[in-house]
Formats: sequence, C-alpha cells, structure tokens
Amino acid sequence: MINILICAATCLVMILSVLFFPKIRLGKLKIDTYWAVVLLGAAVLLLSGQTDVKAIGAKLIENTAVNPLKILVLFLSMTILSVFLDELGFFRALAGWALRHAHSGQKRLFFSLYLMVAVLTVFTSNDIIVLSFTPFICYFAGEAKIDPMPYLAAEFVAANTWSMALVIGNPTNIYLATAFGIGFVSYFLVSILPTLAAGLVSLLLLYLLFRKKLSEPILGQAERDRVEDRPALVIGLVHLGVCTLMLAVSSYLGIEMWIVALCAAGSLFVCNLVLALIRRKRPRILLGCLKRAPWQLVPFLLSMFIMTEALAMQGTTRAIGDFLGKDFTVPVYGLLSFAASNLINNIPMSVFFSSMISLSDAGLGAVYATVIGSNLGAFFTPIGALAGLMFSSILSEHGVKFGYRDFLKLGVTVALPSLAAALGVLWLIV
Repeated sequence: MINILICAATCLVMILSVLFFPKIRLGKLKIDTYWAVVLLGAAVLLLSGQTDVKAIGAKLIENTAVNPLKILVLFLSMTILSVFLDELGFFRALAGWALRHAHSGQKRLFFSLYLMVAVLTVFTSNDIIVLSFTPFICYFAGEAKIDPMPYLAAEFVAANTWSMALVIGNPTNIYLATAFGIGFVSYFLVSILPTLAAGLVSLLLLYLLFRKKLSEPILGQAERDRVEDRPALVIGLVHLGVCTLMLAVSSYLGIEMWIVALCAAGSLFVCNLVLALIRRKRPRILLGCLKRAPWQLVPFLLSMFIMTEALAMQGTTRAIGDFLGKDFTVPVYGLLSFAASNLINNIPMSVFFSSMISLSDAGLGAVYATVIGSNLGAFFTPIGALAGLMFSSILSEHGVKFGYRDFLKLGVTVALPSLAAALGVLWLIV
C-alpha cells in the first residue's frame, strides 16, 4: 500500500510541476522539475524498505527489448545526430529553401508536410521525425512570417499516429510485440487498418482546427542561408541517412536499434574529431551537441521504470489485471493505456501493461489496444511520451510556446477522436 501511495503522489506532483512550476533555479542553473520530482519519488520508494532493491537492479540490466538503458542510448544517440545538423545550420538552410519554393499557399504546404511526416515515420520512428522536423518548422515559420502552430501540430500528430503502422515506429511497439511473440508481418497486418483510420481522422480534424490560419498568405521572403562547413554537413547527413536506413531494416537483420544508433553517434564523433584535428580547430559543433542533449531524460526514465517495477513486484499489477477481466479488452485497455501514458509516460506504461496483460491472460486484443494507447497518448499532454518532452524542449530553445494547454486542446480535439477511430476498427478485426 505504501508503494502505491508513493507512486501516486509522485505522479500527481509531477503533473502539477509541469503545469505550475516547470523549472526551478539553483543559482545560475535552471532545472526541469518533472524529472527532479520523479527522481525524488523513486528515491523515497527505494529508501522506504518496501521494495527489493536488488531485484530492481537486476531488472535494470536485464537483456529485454525495451530495457530502459537501451532506450536511453537509442534516444540520446538519435538526438545527437539531429542536433549536430541543427548546430551546423542545416535545418535553417532547408527552411529557407522550402520557403523559396512555396508558391501554392499554406494549405498545400500543410498537407504536404503531414504526408511527408506520415511516410517517413512509418519507415523510421516517431522520435527521429520529431527531432528532425521540429527545428525545421520553427525556422521555416520564422522566415515565412506565419504561425508555426498548424505545422507543429501536424508534425507531432502525424509522427505519433503513423508510428503505429510498423513495429519499428515506436519503442513501445517493439516492447509489446516482442513480449508477446508478435512477428513483423503479423503485427503489420493487424495494425495497418487502425492506423489508417486514426491517420485520416487526425488529418481531417487538424485541417478543421487550423483552416482559418492556413488561409492566411505567406508574407516572408527567405534569405539564402548556406551551411558553410560542407565537409561536416556531408558527414552528418551520411550518418543520419545510413542510421535511418539501418534502423528500418534492423529487425530483419536481427540487430537491436540501440546498437545501430550508438554506432552511428560514435562514428559521427570520431569522424568529426578527426576533421577537427586535421583543421587544428576546436570541435565546437560536437561540444554544442553534448551541451544540448536531453540528459534530464536519464533520471526521468530510470525513476519511472523503478516505480513501475516496484508496483509489479508488490502484486499490484496482477490485481489490476484481474479486476479488469477479459471482457471488452480492446476499449478498456486502449483507454486505460492512453490515460496511463499521460500519468507515467508511455514507455513505463508499456512495461506495466505488458505484465498486467500477461498475468491476466487478456489476449492479443489487449496488446494491440495498448499499442494504440501508447502512440496516440503522446499528443494529449507533454508527459505522454519522450517525444513530447523533447518536442517541448526544442520549442523552448526556439522561443516557441506550446504549453500544457496547447497539448490538451490538441488532445481533446484530435487525439480522443483518433483513439476512438483506431480502437473501433481494431475491435472489428480482432
């Protein structure tokens, strides 16, 4: 009972901190409160004497598909690849090029962006797309003198909707499919129809939500920004391209995605260090990457994992699974996973729900419903997924406000109808 109270209190305080005091200042240092609160909660849990510390330690190094350490390596490595290009000015130059060729108005740009993000997400992952496209949209909107909100919403919604289509689209897909022995093709045959339903509904609702803003003219003129360091740009683009391709085929080759991403980031650093030595210059871009990497996600994810494992060890997971039963598993697990993602983040939620489904023998319908909830829950609040936290962080760096209320507005108008469409289709086919 003590574990449940500690976890519930931690989640409540975390949500309140995001709403009312997202950052605290310690001298000249600003700290995000969401991870500090969760870290404190995990520490209290471990020190309370109600949790088997050795057992949780063993879980942290267990060789599973979504081990939290592997997820962190994957996420940080991909972040570095994207930030490297941003530090070079690639996204700013790309935004200028896009604006110079934008002669058809905002509506066509909006639909083109959504389609591009949808296609790329299917073959890469939601996190990669959010990391790559968010700075591009910020630069583009600034050059065009247009509101970035329709495009940011379209990017984030498309990335976290079409990520359901393939196993590789989201780390939560990988974890849940692997845990229940669902193959690549088997997963696709079930997931594609709910994904199409959610994708079409989300696109229609996004257009209706922003149609007035999309009718406004493009006023700005793009400057011809160029990336001066061409050798470094080629190195960065080659590494990101090869890494993305390898991530898309890694499941066929039997290589875990975190290994691919780590090798790409390591190779990027080595190549640029060699380039800096040849030039006899300080590796400024690499230092900028290390400074901007989201290190705060390390304590956040590990602390959330500790709390979910503590609840499972206490028997809470089995009790909840037994209470839910085996009737109406698609709507029940879909709605609950959607809600739980926005309380504890979608990756810890997937770990928790995987155990709950397995122990209660709820069936594959519950598994696919949880996959849907873990993906679509990402655009209800910024807590729903790591992509949401990174999305908010990148926008903050670019001076763009997209707060909790903006997420909720997007969630109520787009996420909930998309969730209903996806679960409705899934219920018909499983």
